[in-house]
Amino acid sequence: MQTLVVYDIHDDSRRLRLSRLLQRYGLTRVQYSAFRGDTNPHDRMVLAKKMAPFVKDDNDSVFLIPLCERCIGTVEVLGASKKGFSPGPTVKIV
Repeated sequence: MQTLVVYDIHDDSRRLRLSRLLQRYGLTRVQYSAFRGDTNPHDRMVLAKKMAPFVKDDNDSVFLIPLCERCIGTVEVLGASKKGFSPGPTVKIV
C-alpha cells in the first residue's frame, strides 16, 4: 500500500535527518516535505516509531497517511511535478 508522509519540522537539522531516514526506507520525495512509498502495516508502525523523536514541540508535526489503490486513483497533482503518484519502482522495508 502506498503511504504518504508529510511533515513540518522547524529545526533544519532534524528536518534533514528525517528526510534522510525516509529515503533510507525507500520512500521517494514528492515535494520538499512530502514523501511517498510502498509500505505495509508493519513498515508504517516501524516508521512511526522512528519518526516520533523528530517531533519535539507543538510546532512540529508528521502525518503518515496510508493510501489505498482507490485513493491513489483519485489523486490529482497540480503544477509541474507530476512524479508524485506515477507508477514507479517500489522498495519493500523488511
